[in-house]
Amino acid sequence: QVQLVESGGGLVQAGGSLRLSCVASGSFFSLNAMAFYRQPPGLQRELVAMITSTRRTNYADSVKGRFTISRDDAANTWYLQMTSLKAEDTAVYYCNAVTYPTGTNYWGKGTLVTVSS
Repeated sequence: QVQLVESGGGLVQAGGSLRLSCVASGSFFSLNAMAFYRQPPGLQRELVAMITSTRRTNYADSVKGRFTISRDDAANTWYLQMTSLKAEDTAVYYCNAVTYPTGTNYWGKGTLVTVSS
């Protein structure tokens, strides 16, 4: 079993910055893709950013140029640096990982990010 724990959420003013972290623990060989998703109030969960084992990244159009995802494989940790935050970035942010070689998908429990305008 694999556990993912997010941290770093909170309340920030518009234009501010936050960094989310996600740590994976448990029984796995390695992690392939790592990602952050978010679910705004009353809306569906959406992909925010993803990083593969080869460091290829993919971002939602709404966060390009403002958010940066990175990973530290030695620590089984990945990060989402969020800058120039907007009210519409308010959401519960979830981390996600796919293990290698099983391809199993795991989710964290989420951390709330609230951006006040």
